[in-house]
Amino acid sequence: MESNYIDFYFTVDDFLIVFAVFALLIAVIFTLLLVNLGKTRKIRKKYESFMQGKNAESLEDTLITRIQQVETLLESEKKNRENIQVISDSLKNTFQKIGMVKYDAFHEMGGKLSFSLALLDQKNDGFIINAMHSREGCYTYIKEILNGNSIIVLAEEEKEALNLAMESEVKKIS
Repeated sequence: MESNYIDFYFTVDDFLIVFAVFALLIAVIFTLLLVNLGKTRKIRKKYESFMQGKNAESLEDTLITRIQQVETLLESEKKNRENIQVISDSLKNTFQKIGMVKYDAFHEMGGKLSFSLALLDQKNDGFIINAMHSREGCYTYIKEILNGNSIIVLAEEEKEALNLAMESEVKKIS
């Protein structure tokens, strides 16, 4: 009858070799454990230092402060936008376009002391002031402008001042 078992016999030398290998493995594992503990200790110190922050102020306190500052800035930015819109709306009704022409009204004065001054808003509404200077005095006239037109007939210098004003560019606030 045959046996299906294989017999293993260990000698003392075999046992010592296995023991030495296991002892070596345990020593390597123990060394790795010590290295890991050292690295973990360093990381923990860095983490605690990071979380502590400067002057014993924690990272959490710093983040809360910064978040509050951001919220304050957002509120301020919203108010600024509203104020800018109010200013932009009010600027639509201010004189933004200017045209001026100097001329010699009576040709005997020898200088261009007379002028036509056009002042218009964004919608080309406003007025033209015409000052004519002579030896006897200065005569001033004003003519209303609506949508770039006048009900009263304009002189050449007044038309030129009006065209200069209407051609001037108004920058829009976006």
